[in-house]
Amino acid sequence: MPLFTSIVNWMNFKRVTQIELIRKYPEQVQNECFIQLIQMAMETSWGVEHQFKDIRSIADFQQQVRLQTYDDLKPYIDRIRGGEIDLLWPGEIKWFAKSSGTTHDKSKFVPVSKESLEKCHFRGGKDSLAIYTNNYPDSKLFKGKGLTLGGSHKIDNFNNQSYYGDLSAILIENLPFWTDFIRTPSHDVALMDRWEEKLEKIARETVKENVTSIAGVPSWNLVMLKYILEYTGKKHILEVWPNLELFMHGGVSFEPYRQQFRDLIPTNDMHFQEAYNASEGFFAIQDDPQRSDMLLMLDYGIFYEFVPMDELENENPKAYTIGEVQKGINYAVVISTNSGLWRYLIGDTVQFTSLFPHKIKISGRTKHFINVFGEEVMVDNAEKALRVACDRTGAQVMDYTVGPVFMSHTSKGAHEWLIEFSKAPTSIDEFTYHLDNALMGVNSDYEAKRYRNITLEMPVVRPLPTGTFYKWMEKRGKLGGQNKVPRLFNSRKYIDDLLAMVSGE
Repeated sequence: MPLFTSIVNWMNFKRVTQIELIRKYPEQVQNECFIQLIQMAMETSWGVEHQFKDIRSIADFQQQVRLQTYDDLKPYIDRIRGGEIDLLWPGEIKWFAKSSGTTHDKSKFVPVSKESLEKCHFRGGKDSLAIYTNNYPDSKLFKGKGLTLGGSHKIDNFNNQSYYGDLSAILIENLPFWTDFIRTPSHDVALMDRWEEKLEKIARETVKENVTSIAGVPSWNLVMLKYILEYTGKKHILEVWPNLELFMHGGVSFEPYRQQFRDLIPTNDMHFQEAYNASEGFFAIQDDPQRSDMLLMLDYGIFYEFVPMDELENENPKAYTIGEVQKGINYAVVISTNSGLWRYLIGDTVQFTSLFPHKIKISGRTKHFINVFGEEVMVDNAEKALRVACDRTGAQVMDYTVGPVFMSHTSKGAHEWLIEFSKAPTSIDEFTYHLDNALMGVNSDYEAKRYRNITLEMPVVRPLPTGTFYKWMEKRGKLGGQNKVPRLFNSRKYIDDLLAMVSGE
């Protein structure tokens, strides 16, 4: 066995032992994390303002710090981007992960501290490999290279000393030099921002390598794999990388893509492992290949709280710690992190599928959304885009709902809009153009997925007959002021139901 593989296996064994302790003693691990976070941030501006020096318990913390959104923290983040230090977290923060926006901004810029890079994001990546090799001790993963699709990073125009980009790009930029020996493509290619050129260079570099694993968002990787086949003229990926054995995925649901990956990589020796990571942190890892839920990682410098969704709109919603949660309840996730996000609502909802160990599944978002392709389109984005399209075409919308058009072997993804117009536009094509353009203007993730139709095609807009939504809501027993048409949904459940009803009439 090569020396490098022996060292990695020893380190992985040691870490797996530590993870077993997390499974057995989750409350103790989280309490220790909580104390460390409070002590570290005590002298920051935030810590002084919220009297961290007087905090003696989690209850004190919950009383002194209310739940936060990005908009609440944005004034501090803007100052950090401007070069100020010791605001939310001690020291200087130079990196900001760019992600989809809020009600007021096209993009969020999430601070990523040195501690978060080392103790959260990088640790999550290493733990994913440790768990995988523990599950598959005969793995030959480290005899080849890992292929990770990275984003691009740019100097933040707000201040030349701060940088922003996709989280994947930030991680690649900050990896130690020796990782170049076990990953592909090269650093420069991984951080390219021109997608077509990047695909060509990735293909040129990686088809010669012994790629044993790939990692990233399913939709983008599917595009890449199809390009690799077109580039090489091969029938399936194993003809290019015969030793490929692992795809580590996250970001969007894998289910719509699973069969396509199976078709492209036709072997029972191919494994798929999910991870729950985001700009704000690395949260959970699928530790049992026979189950789809994920183990919540509790020692990454993140203190967790969970608010039941039916209490979230209360003035002072009750937040539960890891020792208080129950299975089957839909919780909004609240995090306090070693990047200075305090009692931060990340917008995701989870359900616990197991306690001791604490395992979760992602159940959705705190608000309606579509995130099948990593576009993270929110209702607010849709409303703004509709308003622009109506203004430009003179149309008026009575009701609408939006769902995904999933990728197939011969087509890319898209969004399908079912719209009941009270005043129809003269041209649906013109309306669609303005809708699409406006949506790109308010959501940078959607804009990236729409770039030259790489992942998302132009939206499909289907006008519905007058009264369709009323009849549909009546059919579902949902008539009345408290019942609302679901605007965005992450599956085709409502879209297909409406179209079936219309075609049946």
